[in-house]
Amino acid sequence: MNIAIDGPAGAGKSTIARLVANRLGFLYVDTGAMYRAIALYILDSHVDPENADALNTALDQIHIDIVYENGVQHVLLNLQDVSAEIRSPKVSMMASTTSAIPAVRAKLLDLQRNLAAKNDVLMDGRDIGTNILPNAELKIFLTASVEVRAKRRFDEMVQRGERLDIEDVKADIQQRDTQDMNRAVAPLKQAEDAVFIDSSYMTIEEVVKEIMTLAEKVKQENA
Repeated sequence: MNIAIDGPAGAGKSTIARLVANRLGFLYVDTGAMYRAIALYILDSHVDPENADALNTALDQIHIDIVYENGVQHVLLNLQDVSAEIRSPKVSMMASTTSAIPAVRAKLLDLQRNLAAKNDVLMDGRDIGTNILPNAELKIFLTASVEVRAKRRFDEMVQRGERLDIEDVKADIQQRDTQDMNRAVAPLKQAEDAVFIDSSYMTIEEVVKEIMTLAEKVKQENA
């Protein structure tokens, strides 16, 4: 069984998806982390993503693995665990840019679909239900207001010891929303058969319970 969760930056997709997958006994796949790993490599290598030749050369040098330790996903970039490094705002913005490039998406598409074909998978991202797993048995579009998403992201960064202005975080999220929704390749949008959930005024547990209820209903229907 495959479950797809899509939504904008800061909607809580990763947190919710990780909890639901753990309770269902599913493999959790954070596709955004894969794109962030590529973005990190491009930044560290000073590659111009608009230079097709340079980008293709860089992509040939990138190897990404997803491994799990005690149920926790780790992203390996050329055998190095970059799970922490890929969460910076700079990497986030580069990932939003590079994820719109067909060559980048093609590199990760097979990896993502192979994981889904071999496992009960809960996968989150921007275009899982519309593009990566269009036949997923359950699709969720998870969102929240810009203000709520900015506050969540701000709190995460403060906990990591980063100093920043919440208005800057809000501006970054709004810019990323614009990029993600208007990119030419696989833009962020709600799949026609996805269940819409606005988590602005919901607790994490409330969202988890709602998705669990939907998943159990689908499992019973397909039994």
